[in-house]
This record gives sequence, C-alpha cells and structure tokens, in this order.
Amino acid sequence: MSKLALSAALAALLASPAVAGGFDGTWSVQLVTESGLCEAQYSYTLSVQDGQVRPVTTASTNGATVSGRVGSDGSVGLTVATAAANGTASGRLQVRGGSGTWRVSGGLCTGRWTARRHTVRTAQAE
Repeated sequence: MSKLALSAALAALLASPAVAGGFDGTWSVQLVTESGLCEAQYSYTLSVQDGQVRPVTTASTNGATVSGRVGSDGSVGLTVATAAANGTASGRLQVRGGSGTWRVSGGLCTGRWTARRHTVRTAQAE
C-alpha cells in the first residue's frame, strides 16, 4: 500500500474520537503533513460510537486496518496498519473539535490533525 493511502487512513482515524456518549457522532478530520513523503493534506469523515472510532465508509481507509478509542476525557489514541507501514495518532477531543499529531513508522511522514464535530439540527415543534 502506498504512503499516501496510509496517511489517508491515519487521517481518518485521527479525526474520529468518541467516548460513550460525550464524543459520539460524526467528525470531519483534516490531516496536514508537516514533514515526509505524504501528500500535503487529507480530509476524512469518521464516526465515534461508545468510544470506538470507525471510518464512515471503508473506502476512506484505503485497505488499512484502523483501531482506536476516545477516552472519557477526550484523549484519542489510534493505530493504523497496512501491508507497507504502520502509523499512530494521538490528541484530544473537546465538545466541538479537537487536535493532535500523527506519525507513520520509519519516519515516512509526520503531521498534525484537527477535527470538527458535525452538528445535528432538529426541527422544533411549535
């Protein structure tokens, strides 16, 4: 798998932190490469449910295996694995957003990620 695909998968994982209830929902994540051979930036949509992070679609991981959790305090810890490389991400979520860092093993690339929570608007009865 290419470095680009691994970076994309890592970005997706980083963007979706959640804890049972408090961080559940859909998150838009942007990954920005600060050094290395990866693309300049990636954008993904992730889902958090009961503290488990999952991509909204499996296509967003480009064949990578992603696993991770969001703690009750918003702490994010993720791992991404492909046939070619492994990566990790860490950071913290808050009510509406979050940020952190990511790294692909072997020094292929590193960067920062930011997440924004999707808001759900409901119609109000009169």
